[in-house]
Amino acid sequence: MSDGPVTRPVGLRERKKARTRDAIQRHALRLFAEQGYESTTIEQIAEAAEVSPSTFFRYFPTKEDVVLADEYDPMILAAFHAQPADVPPVRALRNAVREVSDGFAEEERAAIRERWLLSIAVPQVRAAALLNVTSGIDMIAAALARRADREEPDFTDRTVAGALVGVWMSALFHWGEHPEQDMFATIDRAMELIEGGGLPG
Repeated sequence: MSDGPVTRPVGLRERKKARTRDAIQRHALRLFAEQGYESTTIEQIAEAAEVSPSTFFRYFPTKEDVVLADEYDPMILAAFHAQPADVPPVRALRNAVREVSDGFAEEERAAIRERWLLSIAVPQVRAAALLNVTSGIDMIAAALARRADREEPDFTDRTVAGALVGVWMSALFHWGEHPEQDMFATIDRAMELIEGGGLPG
């Protein structure tokens, strides 16, 4: 494990950008809950967040992105690369996901759960989420290769990355059907299956 929690950027410019991004996403989620995803326009979100539509698009290229986008990937990758070298790669990634998710305040955890439920319920968002699978596999494969001191991901890296992304998606869809369960514990249990080879024969 790394020596401490993963922290967000603390520079003034980074803090201002994070506040703007969070405000846009927070108001978008509120409007989606109040009047529905389809009935909510980008102009309404921008007005609620007190920004211009062009500012909205600087942070979120599409309305689907305001549901799907977050800044957790760099945090997870930083935690992953901070794992001791003797920790197996799947365990290291599991540790990293757990470390980052354990640092979420309840409000942030609730927003993540709300965004994922929207991505299941709204066809356009669900389709966009599935399109992101390839980039997720590429990101994890590159991280695995770097940990193994390889310049480029090989077949094993891509296979493991594909399995992990598939497990995450499966776990999240399972959680969407059982939202009374803990979302992050569900993901961790799914990764445990892959890590331990505990899949049924």
